[in-house]
Amino acid sequence: MNWDWNQLLVWPTVETSSDIWLTQLFIVVLCTVSVNFILMRSIDIIERLIVKTDTLWDDALLEAARIPVRLFFWVVGLSISVELMQSVSEEENLIFDMVPEARRIAFIIIIAMFLNRFISYTQKNLIDPERMRKPMDQSTAAAIAKLLRVSVIITAALIILQTLGYSISGVLAFGGIGGMAVAFAAKDLLANFFGGMMIYLDKPFRVGDWVRSPDRSIEGTVENIGWRLTRIRTFDQRPLYIPNAMFTSIVLENPSRMLNRRIYEKIGIRYDDWEKMPGIVEAVKAMLVAHEELDTEGRTLIVNFDSYGASHLEFFIYTFTETTQWVRYHEIKQDVLMKIMNIVHEHGAEFAFPTRTLHLISDNDHPATGLEDDNAEETTHVQR
Repeated sequence: MNWDWNQLLVWPTVETSSDIWLTQLFIVVLCTVSVNFILMRSIDIIERLIVKTDTLWDDALLEAARIPVRLFFWVVGLSISVELMQSVSEEENLIFDMVPEARRIAFIIIIAMFLNRFISYTQKNLIDPERMRKPMDQSTAAAIAKLLRVSVIITAALIILQTLGYSISGVLAFGGIGGMAVAFAAKDLLANFFGGMMIYLDKPFRVGDWVRSPDRSIEGTVENIGWRLTRIRTFDQRPLYIPNAMFTSIVLENPSRMLNRRIYEKIGIRYDDWEKMPGIVEAVKAMLVAHEELDTEGRTLIVNFDSYGASHLEFFIYTFTETTQWVRYHEIKQDVLMKIMNIVHEHGAEFAFPTRTLHLISDNDHPATGLEDDNAEETTHVQR
């Protein structure tokens, strides 16, 4: 190769030797690959440093920029390579003419990608209890993140259209005129969208809540709140997909937000133990007041003789547990009922069960009085 190395610093033309411009092309590609390799290693080093900080924005910024920065240098390297080949080409090529616009569009897409990734990583950090002292509500964070991502995408699309030579004002005018027709045709979709907006604003429930509706056969744990559908996992593990518009017209109960769980039980003892009823009631009440798992100060506590049953005397207990956790509630309830059984046993009483007393009348007994009648032949036989 008989050429000066300084020629590598001069932009090639059609008259440039193929050895020179191929070497220049190789150098551009090599520099692009090298810069990307250095960027990967630099980002890894920076990541190890910022992990030690308490700021959540630097983590989100670094993770958001990891891929877009590398893509930026790839676009720069490839566009320079294509322009270099265009300068040594003797024929006009449509592909070469599209390079400037393609480069601008690629930069717009890379910026939009960076912003969307930054929004996503910031959302994760805001709801992470390990990073935030008071984490943001997951549903609220998801709603804000979705709105921001949609805004970024729409803005990027409009800028791309402007770059391609389309009038944004004309596009917006068309959207205003056609929006009415689209809104009428997609009224159900819009109803679900605004239903989702009301869920995000009013917050009747959030992801992870146990909800149920007495109006519909809806009960389970909320898994996801989307713009059109809300997914609920029933207790038999079936997914239930509910349009958001339905939540604006049904009664919805959120047991996850209850403050306590109620224990309401009726207990019966024998009529033969009626004298022991006051002592049993007092002992049961004292036991409930002393129970550590029951909220007897802030909630209603009732233990009283209530009614005469068909075969028992009935008293009831009405109290609330401190916990709202389902499994723990049943463990506490079992403990309370077992202690009531011990109290009844300690007072020498017994629990009642359905009984029936039969009075048998012989042929020589009077039907009404049960007394013997001298005229047995005229006795009326009563059967029960």
